[in-house]
Amino acid sequence: MKLLVTGGAGFIGSNFIHYILKKYPDYQVVNLDILTYAGNLENLKAVELNPQYTFVKGDIGDYDLVDKIVKDHKVDMIVNFAAESHNSWAIIDPGKFFKTNVLGTQNLLEVARKNGGIRFHHISTCEVYGDLPLDSDKKFTENSPYLPRTPYNASKAASDLAVRVYFDTFKLPVTISNCSNNYGPYQFPEKLIPLFVTNLLKNKKVPVYKNSQNRREWLHVLDHCQAVDLILHQGKIGETYNVGSGVEQSVEQITDFILKELGQPQSMKEYVQDRPGHDRRYLLDASKIKKELGWQPKIAFEQGLKDTIKWYIDNPRWWQPLKEKNILVEGDWSKKK
Repeated sequence: MKLLVTGGAGFIGSNFIHYILKKYPDYQVVNLDILTYAGNLENLKAVELNPQYTFVKGDIGDYDLVDKIVKDHKVDMIVNFAAESHNSWAIIDPGKFFKTNVLGTQNLLEVARKNGGIRFHHISTCEVYGDLPLDSDKKFTENSPYLPRTPYNASKAASDLAVRVYFDTFKLPVTISNCSNNYGPYQFPEKLIPLFVTNLLKNKKVPVYKNSQNRREWLHVLDHCQAVDLILHQGKIGETYNVGSGVEQSVEQITDFILKELGQPQSMKEYVQDRPGHDRRYLLDASKIKKELGWQPKIAFEQGLKDTIKWYIDNPRWWQPLKEKNILVEGDWSKKK
């Protein structure tokens, strides 16, 4: 099997490449990544000499390049992780998000269509569904309406619709997965968990949004990789699968856990202005993938978070250079650090 993985130098994509090459040593993986600030080939040092792995630097919006890769490597599957994904940056530069997430995805779909209908899997997010009240017990299902509230969410919703259109109109063999918030190793230190851990390791305060009771559902990245693997090999063509752990934690709870693990006081919290469109709560109903494909998350949240904190403690050479790269100052929506 020959896979084209887009955005494979990012957090989830690089973890997926490690996962696939370990589980299927006979598979060939081509990683296409333009290496924006969040793309990091250091994530893939362990596989860079693997003869089954190839890296190509380039843009998913470059039709000729993607078409050449597909033809040269005789690609059987495209797995699209490539995306601009940080909600805070989408407030500053929404155009970049629509260009990459919508037009880039459509370009990949078109290459897949014109090369005989290549199997296509699209990685999306729970955020396309909007948000839920904090006092609600509701969950998002695969049939929930799309009600995005930020430019990032809207760009991902639009890309999902493009994927569905290519199935309905052109019969392209597609699937979509909408996942909850991922955490784990190799996550760029602009996201909540690695940002807070690395700040505290440098004895810097952590920027907590004033609405710190807003909740997220947390999924370890390796559980996500396992889900994508199952969807690729056993999922029903044309279907969407929600991938969530069922574990909800507020920003305040996450912050307190990290402070305790690192032996830091409550005074290390610095409350900042919420970003515009800050969603209150996400929770996915993952019963479909559990029932149809037998998927279950394997990594308990508390242990997974402890292991993730330890990974950042043990790998300062990986994250220290990234702390100086293009990190937004949370609470100030016009300036960069």
